[in-house]
Amino acid sequence: MEFKASEALGRMRPSPTLAISGQARAMKREGKDVISLAAGEPDFPTPDHVIAAAKAAMDRGETHYTETDGIPELKAAIVDKFKRDNGLSFTPSQINVSAGGKAVIYFAMAASVSPGDEVLIPAPFWVSYPDVVRLVGGTPVFIDTHPRDGFRLTPEALEAAITPNTRWLILNSPSNPTGGIYSAEDLQAVAQVLRRHPHVWALSDDMYEHILFDGARFSTLAQVAPDLQTRILTMNGVSKAYAMTGWRIGYAGGPEDLIRGMAKVASQVTSNPCSISQWAAVAALTGPQDFIPERAQAFQARRDLVIEALKPAAGLVPFSPQGAFYLYVDCGAYLGRQTAGGRQIVSDTDFASALLEQEEVAVVPGSGFGMSPYFRASVATAETALRTACERIVRFCESLQAGAA
Repeated sequence: MEFKASEALGRMRPSPTLAISGQARAMKREGKDVISLAAGEPDFPTPDHVIAAAKAAMDRGETHYTETDGIPELKAAIVDKFKRDNGLSFTPSQINVSAGGKAVIYFAMAASVSPGDEVLIPAPFWVSYPDVVRLVGGTPVFIDTHPRDGFRLTPEALEAAITPNTRWLILNSPSNPTGGIYSAEDLQAVAQVLRRHPHVWALSDDMYEHILFDGARFSTLAQVAPDLQTRILTMNGVSKAYAMTGWRIGYAGGPEDLIRGMAKVASQVTSNPCSISQWAAVAALTGPQDFIPERAQAFQARRDLVIEALKPAAGLVPFSPQGAFYLYVDCGAYLGRQTAGGRQIVSDTDFASALLEQEEVAVVPGSGFGMSPYFRASVATAETALRTACERIVRFCESLQAGAA
């Protein structure tokens, strides 16, 4: 019998970042000299003390099922982290631990979103937000932002987007893909709107909290608006700050009823996160933190390197981020041109695809993040590779010819 896809599967689309990364890996296996600026993954190693903690956990026999949404030791470490870094007070019963940030978001949406419910998502957005919403039967509603506002959601735009069906607002700061951040004042303005609409909850995705540039200070919504904490889910993880992407640990603090609902969903979807990874995360959150700002400085230096190295391609306009490790680059000046082989560059997807084929540099088209014509380039790779990649991107742009009239 022929496979019949579910309606839920039909509502989803593959992750464009994973698709581009997969194509780049396949080309590398063919022996091609591909430089991938597609993946959102730090190139630094997981800290030694974290790896040691994982080994010690295995030696102790911590290799069995745990509590569905996190061991008590990790929940306690997360409670302390929220207090230490964000001034937020939670109890362990208000903490969720899941198998990565995507799982946190999925469990929250599955526990709270019904068909007809709307989830507001400022664009550009992380590629997974809308598809997780669609998967659980909700409706993603996109709100365009603008470079002149630092790609931040304005209170006026938020107010205009809220309807009686609005269930959630998702905020991400520092942002993937733009690296834009929300100051405490920006968040206060958002909070003022939310106070007028008590049926709207907010998910604050703080995954890039510790990767900040130019002296920027981090703020999170529940911190600046404690009166709204009963309808805010504050999520984070160990993937970015601690270079633990493969360990798959995300976590969140929020209202106890929601946290219980998320655990109920998890009990039938994943059960507990990896036991060994949980003990590694305890070490990450409670151990030395001094290496984190050092790595952020390295990402800032790479940001500056890439912005400078792309200047010869005058048609590229990179947004200078205040955090994360991406550049969101406007490539609209090159649409309507064609490659030397006659391929037309009609969209940012065409631009990224032709760049990969011609110069073997992988970037992610902005269409995947809900705003075109841009591409996202990760700076989380070695400076030598970044320099070479930029040289290739500039050469590619210079090779594009005026399209046929």
